[in-house]
Amino acid sequence: MKTKSTLELADVKVIAAAAEAQALANQWAVSIAIVDDGGHLLWLQRLDGAPAISAHIAPAKAHTAALGRRESKVYEDVVNGGRTSFLSAPEIKGLLEGGVPIMQDGQCLGAVGVSGVKSSEDAQIAKAGIAALGL
Repeated sequence: MKTKSTLELADVKVIAAAAEAQALANQWAVSIAIVDDGGHLLWLQRLDGAPAISAHIAPAKAHTAALGRRESKVYEDVVNGGRTSFLSAPEIKGLLEGGVPIMQDGQCLGAVGVSGVKSSEDAQIAKAGIAALGL
């Protein structure tokens, strides 16, 4: 049997604070979602001025990244590459860049999803949050 690390509330708060700092430093109004390895929501915050829809999109991106154990951009690229049948994949909702898995020793601990600005900027914020864990 393998032993696997899990995210604790303290870890989630570190990720959220670093992601928020990255967004605020760039004056980006976004929603930030953090999920566990099963895609279950652990944290959601909508910064002032973030679009209401971003509070739905950010968790979907995080959910997709956690279940797939890869950035949600991979799925966006698959669909944009012409494989539209992938849209029927179960439990995959956030097919836009901005969902980033939290990986440690080849294991997925969860993911961060961000929505509200350009997708590449969403991903930048998510990665800044994850980097704060120092994995």
